Amino acid sequence: MKKLFLLFVITFVSTITMAQKTNMTPERLIQLGRVGGKGISTNNDQIIFGVSKYSFTTQKKTNTQYTVAINGGEVKKITKKEMNLSDKAISPNGEYIIKVKDQKLKNISGSDFHPDVKDSNVLIYDELNYRHWDTWEDGNYSHIMYQSNTDKKGKLIDIMNGEPFHSPQKPFGGSEDYLWSPDSKSILYVTKKATGTAYAISTNTDIVQYDLTTGKTTNLTKYNKGYDISPAFSSKGNLAWLQMKRDGYESDKNDIIVRVNGKDINLTKDWDGTVNSFNWSNDGKKIYFVAPVLGTVQILK
Repeated sequence: MKKLFLLFVITFVSTITMAQKTNMTPERLIQLGRVGGKGISTNNDQIIFGVSKYSFTTQKKTNTQYTVAINGGEVKKITKKEMNLSDKAISPNGEYIIKVKDQKLKNISGSDFHPDVKDSNVLIYDELNYRHWDTWEDGNYSHIMYQSNTDKKGKLIDIMNGEPFHSPQKPFGGSEDYLWSPDSKSILYVTKKATGTAYAISTNTDIVQYDLTTGKTTNLTKYNKGYDISPAFSSKGNLAWLQMKRDGYESDKNDIIVRVNGKDINLTKDWDGTVNSFNWSNDGKKIYFVAPVLGTVQILK
């Protein structure tokens, strides 16, 4: 097998002392522009970001989009129509698009049981899990769906139809929880296929593959009992993801796993640090990852 090189980025915290002529107040803080990344342009040469500002006068928020070359240069203001972002929800062949929608699968609220009492604020639970952090379970489950990207009125297909499981995961899951296979024939998604108390005490998420032609689902990480998250394909078609080994342990060591020719390779097995996130290089020969501590990584052959 060809050499697979692994590089990493080290994160660190530093304290910066700044001389200020004026004191920071709640009003000044609210009026500061808030910068948020939007993504990379489809031609991979521009970074697109947005700046939001709040106005005390109008009591409204404004959002402005900008672009700047990846190698640096002039920052230019653009419209939403000019953003030209890569969209991972669209299949590589452009035929399909992924949508995420909630499906009501369980009766929880008082009005679910008594439709004539629409103002009821009662929630009825007979088992865990009843809340994710500050969000109560309401019987809705986030599901991955897809439809034609050219016929917006085409049928929306729920690939998790009837399953009382979430994808993206609650409470923090997002677009990193799903992706298309390079050949556009299947969708990979992260989910925890457990309910009740088993769901509440487990961290055993899996990466599941759904075949568009057959409708068959395959658990790609069934052997592992801890977290399996953030799947990503390289330009060469190799799948990588983050993995923790132990179930029920949210702070376990996070490793990078790569599947090559059907074999799973733990790239960071012999490294003491834990991985926060990673990205493939454009040529599919390297993986760059973010980690909180300095360490060394063995080059695999």
